[in-house]
Amino acid sequence: MTGFAIQGWCPGALRPMLSGDGLVVRLRPPAGRLSPPQARAIAAAATAHGNGLIDLSARGNLQLRGVTEVSHPALIADLRALDLIDANPQAEAARNLLVTPFADARTEALAEALSRALIAGPVLPSKFGVVLDTGPAPLMQDIAGDIRLERDAMGRLLLRCDGLPLGAPVSASDVPMLALRLAAWFLAAGGVQDGRGRMAALIASGAQPDGALSPSTPPAPAQPAPGPGLHPQGALVGFEFGQLTAAQLASLSALGPLRLTPWRMLLVEGLTALPALPGLILRADDPLRRVEACPGAPACLQGRAATRPLARRLAAQVPPGRRLHVSGCAKGCAHPVPADLVLVASDRGFDLIHQGRAGDAPQRRDLSATDIDLKGLF
Repeated sequence: MTGFAIQGWCPGALRPMLSGDGLVVRLRPPAGRLSPPQARAIAAAATAHGNGLIDLSARGNLQLRGVTEVSHPALIADLRALDLIDANPQAEAARNLLVTPFADARTEALAEALSRALIAGPVLPSKFGVVLDTGPAPLMQDIAGDIRLERDAMGRLLLRCDGLPLGAPVSASDVPMLALRLAAWFLAAGGVQDGRGRMAALIASGAQPDGALSPSTPPAPAQPAPGPGLHPQGALVGFEFGQLTAAQLASLSALGPLRLTPWRMLLVEGLTALPALPGLILRADDPLRRVEACPGAPACLQGRAATRPLARRLAAQVPPGRRLHVSGCAKGCAHPVPADLVLVASDRGFDLIHQGRAGDAPQRRDLSATDIDLKGLF
Protein backbone atom coordinates (compact mmCIF):
# COMPACT_ATOMS: atom_id res chain seq x y z
CA MET A 1 0.00 0.00 0.00
CA THR A 2 1.29 3.43 -0.86
CA GLY A 3 2.89 5.20 2.09
CA PHE A 4 1.94 8.49 3.64
CA ALA A 5 3.58 11.11 5.82
CA ILE A 6 2.51 11.54 9.45
CA GLN A 7 2.84 15.20 10.35
CA GLY A 8 2.68 14.63 14.11
CA TRP A 9 0.83 17.90 14.67
CA CYS A 10 -2.49 19.50 13.78
CA PRO A 11 -3.02 22.73 11.86
CA GLY A 12 -4.00 25.89 13.66
CA ALA A 13 -4.80 29.44 12.69
CA LEU A 14 -1.32 30.75 13.48
CA ARG A 15 0.34 27.55 12.26
CA PRO A 16 -1.60 26.41 9.18
CA MET A 17 -0.87 23.22 7.25
CA LEU A 18 -0.25 23.03 3.52
CA SER A 19 -2.68 20.90 1.55
CA GLY A 20 -3.35 20.36 -2.13
CA ASP A 21 -5.73 23.32 -2.35
CA GLY A 22 -3.66 25.72 -0.26
CA LEU A 23 -3.22 26.30 3.45
CA VAL A 24 -5.67 24.72 5.91
CA VAL A 25 -6.38 27.19 8.73
CA ARG A 26 -8.03 25.61 11.76
CA LEU A 27 -10.08 27.73 14.18
CA ARG A 28 -10.81 26.69 17.75
CA PRO A 29 -13.66 28.97 18.88
CA PRO A 30 -13.83 29.18 22.70
CA ALA A 31 -16.15 26.45 24.03
CA GLY A 32 -17.06 25.65 20.41
CA ARG A 33 -19.47 28.59 20.17
CA LEU A 34 -19.89 31.28 17.53
CA SER A 35 -22.04 34.36 17.83
CA PRO A 36 -23.96 35.39 14.70
CA PRO A 37 -21.53 38.27 13.99
CA GLN A 38 -18.55 35.94 14.39
CA ALA A 39 -20.00 33.29 12.07
CA ARG A 40 -20.96 35.92 9.49
CA ALA A 41 -17.46 37.43 9.57
CA ILE A 42 -15.79 34.00 9.29
CA ALA A 43 -17.88 33.33 6.19
CA ALA A 44 -16.75 36.64 4.68
CA ALA A 45 -13.11 35.93 5.58
CA ALA A 46 -13.27 32.41 4.08
CA THR A 47 -14.42 33.95 0.81
CA ALA A 48 -12.02 36.89 0.81
CA HIS A 49 -8.88 34.99 1.84
CA GLY A 50 -9.58 31.35 0.93
CA ASN A 51 -11.59 29.29 -1.52
CA GLY A 52 -14.85 29.58 0.44
CA LEU A 53 -14.84 25.95 1.61
CA ILE A 54 -15.02 25.20 5.34
CA ASP A 55 -14.52 21.80 6.98
CA LEU A 56 -16.07 20.72 10.27
CA SER A 57 -13.45 18.61 12.02
CA ALA A 58 -14.09 15.64 14.32
CA ARG A 59 -12.61 17.76 17.13
CA GLY A 60 -15.33 20.40 16.91
CA ASN A 61 -13.25 22.93 14.97
CA LEU A 62 -13.61 24.89 11.74
CA GLN A 63 -11.04 24.55 8.95
CA LEU A 64 -10.84 27.25 6.30
CA ARG A 65 -9.39 25.95 3.04
CA GLY A 66 -7.60 27.48 0.08
CA VAL A 67 -5.73 30.14 2.03
CA THR A 68 -2.41 31.30 0.54
CA GLU A 69 0.81 32.57 2.06
CA VAL A 70 -0.14 36.00 0.74
CA SER A 71 -3.72 36.00 2.08
CA HIS A 72 -2.95 34.39 5.47
CA PRO A 73 -1.85 37.57 7.31
CA ALA A 74 -5.02 39.44 6.29
CA LEU A 75 -7.13 36.45 7.33
CA ILE A 76 -5.51 36.40 10.78
CA ALA A 77 -6.10 40.14 11.14
CA ASP A 78 -9.80 39.67 10.35
CA LEU A 79 -10.12 36.76 12.78
CA ARG A 80 -8.20 38.53 15.53
CA ALA A 81 -10.81 41.30 15.42
CA LEU A 82 -13.38 38.59 16.26
CA ASP A 83 -11.45 37.38 19.35
CA LEU A 84 -10.79 34.06 17.61
CA ILE A 85 -6.98 34.17 17.57
CA ASP A 86 -4.72 33.19 20.48
CA ALA A 87 -1.73 35.24 21.59
CA ASN A 88 0.75 32.82 20.01
CA PRO A 89 0.94 29.34 18.42
CA GLN A 90 1.87 27.75 21.75
CA ALA A 91 -1.30 29.00 23.45
CA GLU A 92 -3.35 27.95 20.45
CA ALA A 93 -1.93 24.41 20.52
CA ALA A 94 -2.40 24.10 24.29
CA ARG A 95 -6.09 25.02 24.11
CA ASN A 96 -7.06 21.62 22.69
CA LEU A 97 -10.41 21.36 24.44
CA LEU A 98 -13.55 19.72 23.03
CA VAL A 99 -16.76 20.90 24.74
CA THR A 100 -20.15 19.23 24.44
CA PRO A 101 -22.38 21.28 22.12
CA PHE A 102 -25.18 20.91 24.67
CA ALA A 103 -23.18 22.74 27.34
CA ASP A 104 -24.98 24.58 30.12
CA ALA A 105 -23.66 27.62 31.97
CA ARG A 106 -21.69 25.49 34.46
CA THR A 107 -19.99 23.59 31.65
CA GLU A 108 -19.11 26.81 29.85
CA ALA A 109 -17.55 28.17 33.05
CA LEU A 110 -15.52 24.96 33.37
CA ALA A 111 -14.42 25.27 29.74
CA GLU A 112 -13.16 28.81 30.30
CA ALA A 113 -11.24 27.80 33.44
CA LEU A 114 -9.77 24.73 31.74
CA SER A 115 -8.66 26.76 28.72
CA ARG A 116 -6.75 29.16 30.95
CA ALA A 117 -5.17 26.25 32.84
CA LEU A 118 -4.10 24.45 29.67
CA ILE A 119 -2.43 27.59 28.30
CA ALA A 120 -0.53 28.06 31.57
CA GLY A 121 0.23 24.35 31.98
CA PRO A 122 3.03 22.07 30.80
CA VAL A 123 3.78 21.52 27.13
CA LEU A 124 1.90 18.41 25.96
CA PRO A 125 2.00 16.50 22.66
CA SER A 126 0.18 18.40 19.92
CA LYS A 127 -2.62 15.85 19.59
CA PHE A 128 -3.15 15.55 23.38
CA GLY A 129 -6.64 16.81 24.15
CA VAL A 130 -9.26 17.31 26.83
CA VAL A 131 -12.94 16.35 26.42
CA LEU A 132 -15.54 18.19 28.49
CA ASP A 133 -18.63 15.96 28.36
CA THR A 134 -20.67 17.42 31.22
CA GLY A 135 -23.90 18.43 29.51
CA PRO A 136 -27.38 17.11 30.32
CA ALA A 137 -26.34 13.63 29.09
CA PRO A 138 -22.94 12.07 28.26
CA LEU A 139 -22.62 11.98 24.48
CA MET A 140 -18.91 11.90 23.70
CA GLN A 141 -17.56 8.77 25.37
CA ASP A 142 -16.69 7.41 21.91
CA ILE A 143 -14.78 10.60 21.04
CA ALA A 144 -11.04 10.32 21.72
CA GLY A 145 -9.74 12.58 24.48
CA ASP A 146 -6.75 12.03 26.74
CA ILE A 147 -8.20 13.74 29.81
CA ARG A 148 -11.95 13.55 30.21
CA LEU A 149 -14.30 15.51 32.45
CA GLU A 150 -17.64 13.72 32.79
CA ARG A 151 -20.40 13.08 35.32
CA ASP A 152 -21.37 9.97 37.23
CA ALA A 153 -24.91 8.62 37.54
CA MET A 154 -25.57 11.07 40.40
CA GLY A 155 -24.44 14.06 38.37
CA ARG A 156 -21.12 14.52 40.18
CA LEU A 157 -18.07 15.63 38.22
CA LEU A 158 -15.50 12.97 37.32
CA LEU A 159 -11.96 13.41 36.01
CA ARG A 160 -11.04 10.34 33.95
CA CYS A 161 -8.06 9.16 31.95
CA ASP A 162 -8.80 7.89 28.47
CA GLY A 163 -8.33 4.12 28.65
CA LEU A 164 -9.65 3.72 32.20
CA PRO A 165 -13.29 2.77 32.88
CA LEU A 166 -13.37 4.69 36.18
CA GLY A 167 -12.76 8.31 37.08
CA ALA A 168 -11.98 10.35 40.19
CA PRO A 169 -14.76 12.51 41.72
CA VAL A 170 -13.75 16.18 41.72
CA SER A 171 -15.26 19.55 42.60
CA ALA A 172 -15.71 22.22 39.96
CA SER A 173 -13.32 24.57 41.74
CA ASP A 174 -10.56 21.93 41.72
CA VAL A 175 -10.95 20.88 38.08
CA PRO A 176 -8.25 23.14 36.54
CA MET A 177 -5.67 22.28 39.20
CA LEU A 178 -6.36 18.55 39.08
CA ALA A 179 -6.40 18.45 35.28
CA LEU A 180 -2.93 20.02 35.28
CA ARG A 181 -1.82 17.53 37.91
CA LEU A 182 -3.04 14.70 35.70
CA ALA A 183 -1.17 16.17 32.74
CA ALA A 184 2.00 16.44 34.84
CA TRP A 185 1.58 12.80 35.92
CA PHE A 186 1.22 11.78 32.28
CA LEU A 187 4.54 13.44 31.46
CA ALA A 188 6.35 12.10 34.53
CA ALA A 189 5.07 8.56 33.93
CA GLY A 190 6.68 8.47 30.49
CA GLY A 191 3.63 9.20 28.38
CA VAL A 192 5.66 11.07 25.75
CA GLN A 193 8.12 9.37 23.40
CA ASP A 194 9.84 11.32 20.61
CA GLY A 195 7.48 14.23 21.18
CA ARG A 196 4.32 12.12 20.80
CA GLY A 197 2.07 10.28 23.20
CA ARG A 198 -1.51 9.56 24.16
CA MET A 199 -3.07 8.80 27.53
CA ALA A 200 -4.70 5.53 26.39
CA ALA A 201 -1.31 4.13 25.36
CA LEU A 202 0.18 5.01 28.75
CA ILE A 203 -2.75 3.41 30.57
CA ALA A 204 -2.39 0.31 28.38
CA SER A 205 1.21 -0.02 29.62
CA GLY A 206 -0.12 -0.49 33.17
CA ALA A 207 0.34 3.03 34.58
CA GLN A 208 -2.41 4.48 36.77
CA PRO A 209 -2.66 7.76 38.69
CA ASP A 210 -3.12 7.64 42.45
CA GLY A 211 -3.93 9.96 45.34
CA ALA A 212 -6.63 12.53 44.54
CA LEU A 213 -6.70 11.23 40.97
CA SER A 214 -7.15 7.57 41.85
CA PRO A 215 -9.98 6.16 39.68
CA SER A 216 -12.94 4.87 41.69
CA THR A 217 -16.25 5.82 40.05
CA PRO A 218 -17.82 4.91 36.69
CA PRO A 219 -19.20 7.67 34.47
CA ALA A 220 -22.90 7.77 33.67
CA PRO A 221 -23.88 5.45 30.81
CA ALA A 222 -23.24 7.01 27.42
CA GLN A 223 -26.16 8.08 25.27
CA PRO A 224 -26.23 7.60 21.48
CA ALA A 225 -24.69 10.42 19.50
CA PRO A 226 -27.45 12.73 18.24
CA GLY A 227 -28.39 12.98 14.60
CA PRO A 228 -29.71 15.87 12.53
CA GLY A 229 -33.04 17.27 13.59
CA LEU A 230 -34.66 19.32 16.32
CA HIS A 231 -33.36 19.12 19.88
CA PRO A 232 -34.29 21.04 23.04
CA GLN A 233 -31.38 23.44 22.44
CA GLY A 234 -32.10 24.02 18.74
CA ALA A 235 -31.59 22.42 15.33
CA LEU A 236 -28.69 20.12 14.46
CA VAL A 237 -27.80 20.32 10.77
CA GLY A 238 -25.27 18.27 8.83
CA PHE A 239 -23.32 18.68 5.62
CA GLU A 240 -22.06 16.32 2.96
CA PHE A 241 -18.75 14.91 4.24
CA GLY A 242 -18.72 17.59 6.92
CA GLN A 243 -17.92 20.39 4.49
CA LEU A 244 -19.95 23.57 4.07
CA THR A 245 -19.56 26.69 2.00
CA ALA A 246 -19.07 30.22 3.23
CA ALA A 247 -22.51 31.04 1.82
CA GLN A 248 -24.11 28.30 3.93
CA LEU A 249 -22.34 29.53 7.06
CA ALA A 250 -23.50 33.09 6.35
CA SER A 251 -27.09 31.90 5.92
CA LEU A 252 -27.00 29.93 9.17
CA SER A 253 -25.50 32.87 11.03
CA ALA A 254 -28.71 34.80 10.38
CA LEU A 255 -30.73 32.16 12.26
CA GLY A 256 -29.00 32.24 15.65
CA PRO A 257 -25.80 31.46 17.57
CA LEU A 258 -23.93 28.36 16.41
CA ARG A 259 -22.27 25.56 18.32
CA LEU A 260 -19.71 23.25 16.76
CA THR A 261 -19.97 19.50 17.31
CA PRO A 262 -17.60 16.51 16.99
CA TRP A 263 -20.13 14.87 14.63
CA ARG A 264 -19.44 17.27 11.75
CA MET A 265 -22.72 19.08 12.36
CA LEU A 266 -23.67 22.54 13.58
CA LEU A 267 -26.21 23.25 16.29
CA VAL A 268 -28.24 26.39 15.56
CA GLU A 269 -29.36 27.53 18.97
CA GLY A 270 -32.98 28.35 19.63
CA LEU A 271 -34.55 27.07 16.40
CA THR A 272 -37.88 25.28 16.70
CA ALA A 273 -38.12 24.39 13.00
CA LEU A 274 -35.52 22.94 10.65
CA PRO A 275 -33.96 25.59 8.40
CA ALA A 276 -35.13 25.54 4.79
CA LEU A 277 -31.67 26.05 3.28
CA PRO A 278 -30.17 24.13 0.35
CA GLY A 279 -27.40 21.60 0.86
CA LEU A 280 -28.12 20.68 4.48
CA ILE A 281 -28.50 17.14 5.82
CA LEU A 282 -31.60 17.26 8.02
CA ARG A 283 -32.55 13.57 8.37
CA ALA A 284 -30.80 11.02 10.54
CA ASP A 285 -31.43 8.33 7.91
CA ASP A 286 -29.79 10.24 5.04
CA PRO A 287 -27.50 7.71 3.26
CA LEU A 288 -24.66 10.24 3.17
CA ARG A 289 -24.43 9.91 6.96
CA ARG A 290 -23.29 6.30 6.49
CA VAL A 291 -20.22 7.35 4.48
CA GLU A 292 -16.97 8.97 5.60
CA ALA A 293 -14.61 10.46 3.03
CA CYS A 294 -11.60 12.76 3.29
CA PRO A 295 -11.05 15.51 0.67
CA GLY A 296 -8.81 13.16 -1.35
CA ALA A 297 -6.88 14.26 -4.41
CA PRO A 298 -6.24 16.96 -5.46
CA ALA A 299 -7.33 18.82 -2.30
CA CYS A 300 -4.96 16.72 -0.16
CA LEU A 301 -1.28 16.40 -1.05
CA GLN A 302 -1.25 12.78 0.16
CA GLY A 303 -4.45 11.72 -1.59
CA ARG A 304 -3.90 9.15 -4.32
CA ALA A 305 -7.31 9.62 -5.96
CA ALA A 306 -10.55 11.56 -5.72
CA THR A 307 -12.64 10.13 -2.90
CA ARG A 308 -15.90 12.02 -2.56
CA PRO A 309 -17.38 11.34 -6.01
CA LEU A 310 -16.97 7.62 -5.32
CA ALA A 311 -18.36 7.92 -1.79
CA ARG A 312 -21.32 9.93 -3.06
CA ARG A 313 -22.10 7.27 -5.70
CA LEU A 314 -21.86 4.38 -3.24
CA ALA A 315 -23.76 5.94 -0.33
CA ALA A 316 -27.13 4.50 -1.35
CA GLN A 317 -25.63 0.98 -1.29
CA VAL A 318 -24.61 1.23 2.38
CA PRO A 319 -27.28 -0.44 4.59
CA PRO A 320 -28.62 1.40 7.65
CA GLY A 321 -26.40 0.87 10.64
CA ARG A 322 -23.30 0.17 8.52
CA ARG A 323 -20.35 2.41 7.71
CA LEU A 324 -18.29 2.92 4.56
CA HIS A 325 -15.01 4.80 4.71
CA VAL A 326 -13.41 6.03 1.48
CA SER A 327 -9.87 7.23 2.15
CA GLY A 328 -7.42 8.99 -0.13
CA CYS A 329 -4.47 7.22 1.53
CA ALA A 330 -3.71 4.67 4.24
CA LYS A 331 -3.61 7.35 6.92
CA GLY A 332 -7.41 7.35 7.18
CA CYS A 333 -7.86 10.85 8.61
CA ALA A 334 -11.63 11.05 8.04
CA HIS A 335 -12.39 7.94 10.11
CA PRO A 336 -9.46 6.63 12.19
CA VAL A 337 -11.56 3.90 13.86
CA PRO A 338 -12.69 0.67 12.15
CA ALA A 339 -15.50 0.72 9.57
CA ASP A 340 -17.55 -2.10 8.06
CA LEU A 341 -15.93 -1.46 4.67
CA VAL A 342 -12.94 0.70 3.79
CA LEU A 343 -11.83 1.70 0.31
CA VAL A 344 -8.28 3.08 0.27
CA ALA A 345 -6.86 4.85 -2.77
CA SER A 346 -3.52 3.68 -4.12
CA ASP A 347 -1.57 4.49 -7.28
CA ARG A 348 -3.40 1.64 -9.04
CA GLY A 349 -6.98 2.10 -7.88
CA PHE A 350 -8.66 1.30 -4.57
CA ASP A 351 -7.92 -1.42 -2.01
CA LEU A 352 -10.80 -3.00 -0.08
CA ILE A 353 -10.72 -3.74 3.67
CA HIS A 354 -13.45 -5.52 5.64
CA GLN A 355 -14.02 -4.53 9.27
CA GLY A 356 -10.87 -2.48 9.69
CA ARG A 357 -8.98 0.77 9.36
CA ALA A 358 -7.46 2.39 6.32
CA GLY A 359 -3.99 1.23 7.33
CA ASP A 360 -4.92 -2.45 7.69
CA ALA A 361 -4.03 -5.16 5.19
CA PRO A 362 -6.59 -5.23 2.34
CA GLN A 363 -8.50 -8.29 1.20
CA ARG A 364 -8.70 -7.03 -2.40
CA ARG A 365 -6.42 -4.66 -4.29
CA ASP A 366 -6.37 -2.36 -7.31
CA LEU A 367 -10.12 -1.98 -7.82
CA SER A 368 -11.24 0.52 -10.44
CA ALA A 369 -13.35 3.37 -9.04
CA THR A 370 -15.78 3.09 -11.94
CA ASP A 371 -16.33 -0.64 -11.39
CA ILE A 372 -16.69 -0.78 -7.58
CA ASP A 373 -20.05 -2.14 -6.47
CA LEU A 374 -20.89 -2.83 -2.84
CA LYS A 375 -23.73 -5.30 -3.39
CA GLY A 376 -23.16 -8.43 -1.33
CA LEU A 377 -20.20 -6.98 0.58
CA PHE A 378 -22.03 -5.98 3.79
